[in-house]
Amino acid sequence: MDVLDHATQPQEHWRDGVRTLMRVSATVQSRQLCIFEQYCDPGLGAPMHLHAVEEVLEVIAGTAEITLRDETRTVTANQSVLIPAGARHGFRNVGAEILHVRATLAASIFEASYDDRNELSRRYVPD
Repeated sequence: MDVLDHATQPQEHWRDGVRTLMRVSATVQSRQLCIFEQYCDPGLGAPMHLHAVEEVLEVIAGTAEITLRDETRTVTANQSVLIPAGARHGFRNVGAEILHVRATLAASIFEASYDDRNELSRRYVPD
């Protein structure tokens, strides 16, 4: 049994004002899940994008405005949104504090296609 010590995992700078902690993915031998947390400064988050797999986006702390397809909702702590595979979505921090979200994807490799072609794509795969 492997024990993952998330306290020792580094946060990564994904874009200005957005820090990411990749908790579980193919890089730690996961075969079916990718779980990561993001910490977003006010006004910032994830631009519109999609994944080939289903995702659960959960707000741990703060207030998020989440857009799924053409619908936008305000989501707060202890609430989550199920994002169907292939559905365009994005979110941003609409509160005054740091937004803390956890994303769980039904694949061990993180991949996203962004509407904004200038957005840096990320892909997590084992070395």
